[in-house]
Amino acid sequence: MAIADRNSTPGILVAGCGKLGGAIASMLKESAQVYGLRRNPAKVPEGIHGIGADLTDPETLLGKLPGNIDTVIYCLTPSSYDEQGYRDAYVNGLSNLLEALGDQQLKRLFFISSTSVYAQDDDSLVDETSLASPSRATGQQILAGEQAALNSSHPATIIRFSGIYGPSRRRFLEAVISGRMNPAKPAPFSNRIHEEDAASAVVYLNELALSGKPLDTCYVASDCEPVRLDEVVDWVRQQVPCAEPLADARKGGRAGSKRCNNKRLLQSGFKFRYPDFREGYREMIDKG
Repeated sequence: MAIADRNSTPGILVAGCGKLGGAIASMLKESAQVYGLRRNPAKVPEGIHGIGADLTDPETLLGKLPGNIDTVIYCLTPSSYDEQGYRDAYVNGLSNLLEALGDQQLKRLFFISSTSVYAQDDDSLVDETSLASPSRATGQQILAGEQAALNSSHPATIIRFSGIYGPSRRRFLEAVISGRMNPAKPAPFSNRIHEEDAASAVVYLNELALSGKPLDTCYVASDCEPVRLDEVVDWVRQQVPCAEPLADARKGGRAGSKRCNNKRLLQSGFKFRYPDFREGYREMIDKG
């Protein structure tokens, strides 16, 4: 049974209202009726209508979804970082949500994905037209989720994020400072996006969808400067006192070596607040 009637205020469902989803929801709440779905609705940010449900258990969705949803932002995080965990999050959860939506027709379904669907390891430039053929089972499940979104009855847009960092995601910065990161030179290329830009990019594309502007079916969301990992580490060491590298310090990245091209996102009109790693990490270092 619908819990709200359609009106002039857009209804937006953020399915998976965790760290990134919560930031997206908080940015949207001033201009829309925002619903945040997660297992524990008490953890949904203030001002967001919390919906308590487990997308891997379709029975928990019964009677929970509002009837005024214009766009869905599907932003799940796996509960376990293995193949089944990824399948539950990216494929099964999406299938259950689409089933629960019934005959509601969305203006746009946004599926939050990852540049890990690219297996390129030759320093090549990758964009939305590049082959996505992940070698890892987890990446294969993300790609399967993308296809499920695109094959649904709703117009869908995939947003492939590179590594998200920021004030609430300091693991890399702290690893460098504590000497737990010491990549070989030249290290693989790395790609990243500040968490504020990540949330803002979704909000921006959602605004385009609600205003009836044409959207592509896929966007690579990464900042404007792919850079070798050792260059980032060297730069951090120049900005802040760091411990000497430990004997067992990590030597490289985890995602091959590719350069993510964000040209399509830029051409849509989106503007980055943090266009490169220096802008983002400089602020984080200054604020401590």
